[in-house]
Amino acid sequence: MALLHARRLLLHPGAGAPARSFYAQPYQAKVGVVEFLNGVGKGVETHAAKLEEAVGGDLQRLLETRTLRLKKLGVPCKHRKLILSFAHKYRLGLWKPPAEARKA
Repeated sequence: MALLHARRLLLHPGAGAPARSFYAQPYQAKVGVVEFLNGVGKGVETHAAKLEEAVGGDLQRLLETRTLRLKKLGVPCKHRKLILSFAHKYRLGLWKPPAEARKA
């Protein structure tokens, strides 16, 4: 019996998995520096103006920014870790900023 169930899952990959569209959240269509930081939440959005000025409003430059540059801009350690962690997830395609900003 278990073998038949395993074969059915192998032949039909979506057969045993729940539909994910029910849980899907709307994402930002155009992501900029401010939208990215608002999506991260947890107080990181307080540095939006400073970071947007430093990277010239270019999200790609923010994604390539290293921790030392963020430190020189006066971003606290916990916020640096969050920005770098979410930037890495965003580059890999594992995370996108939701349409609604996260609560702090």
